[in-house]
Amino acid sequence: MSRFWRFVLDHRLAVPVGIVVALVWANARAESYFEFALDLAFLVNNVGMALFFALITQEVIEAMVPGGALHTWRRAVLPVVAALGGTIGAIGVYQACVHLGDEPLLTAGWPIVCAIDGGFSYFLVRALFGRHRATPFLLFLVIASNAIGLLTIGFHQPEAPVHPAAGVSAIAAAFGATLLLARSKPRTVWPHLIVSGTLSWWGFWWSGLHPALSLVPLVPFLPHAPRGLNLLADEGPHNSPRHLEHALRVPVQLVLFLFALVNAGILLRGYGSGTWAVLAAAIVGRPLGILAAVGLSRGLRLPSQVGWRDLCVVALIASIGLTFGLFIATAVFPVGPTLMEVKVGALLTVAGSLVATTAAWFLGAGRFGSRRTA
Repeated sequence: MSRFWRFVLDHRLAVPVGIVVALVWANARAESYFEFALDLAFLVNNVGMALFFALITQEVIEAMVPGGALHTWRRAVLPVVAALGGTIGAIGVYQACVHLGDEPLLTAGWPIVCAIDGGFSYFLVRALFGRHRATPFLLFLVIASNAIGLLTIGFHQPEAPVHPAAGVSAIAAAFGATLLLARSKPRTVWPHLIVSGTLSWWGFWWSGLHPALSLVPLVPFLPHAPRGLNLLADEGPHNSPRHLEHALRVPVQLVLFLFALVNAGILLRGYGSGTWAVLAAAIVGRPLGILAAVGLSRGLRLPSQVGWRDLCVVALIASIGLTFGLFIATAVFPVGPTLMEVKVGALLTVAGSLVATTAAWFLGAGRFGSRRTA
């Protein structure tokens, strides 16, 4: 068993394994699965995922330093523009499908198509591109897109007691603690996560913002280590215990496994108009929106060595909504047939991984680049 889990960690397979286990468990022993998922959902979705967003934010920030893939504002802004274009494209296709199907109850489901599965897309972009400069571009796009989705539901969390004054005070205290800790230079990054992270989490919660994003504004103040510029080398994690990647590599893999396990278990029945609306929005609307936004952007630049072949594959990777789509769906719709329809659609967006991999092979992008020179 230890060899199996070591293989899962080394190959970043936590999300696919979690999805398979969740689907099998939910359809074989539904009652026990849903009891388990309900017990862990809050801890995993609201606390654990904060670590994941912190980790990918760290990668994006280090890509913005001189020599990084997103260095200069012209490159750093483009993923945000792409995220907005992809979101607009996905919402447009979703609403068109709902209108054509004459399903007014589905109209409120548009936040679902804002979601990109951060864990699965991270796994796939690393598998197809490694440390290629397309990777941080996608990660920044994921952060921006999911921030939009989380903000749309973040102000409507019925269980969250909203106390704006207390929330702002806690966030301010988190920044203060981060600055003090930075001056004292602790030997590990964990004091930042435990002290400042806890304060920020409560600040986001009391402010009505989704706490999964609570560590993101603190990450720029944490220690950073510029990455090497050899794009052909698949660098390992930074080895300093003061570095976020060193501290979170294994915990985040566990969080991603649990996130997939808690959110991906659905009963494989009950598809309908909502299913096809979510699927079309993800597979068609988002990639077209991303490509259109980048194509229409003037004065902004793609990372060096990232061409349109790579961008097409990145746009298709971004079509995977999966567990994040399932997560947002449960916040938008109550339990019932409508929720089941859109959750099946979110699950089926995993097909985007096959489309993206096929496109990478056909276009000779990423690790298939040797095909263009063969």
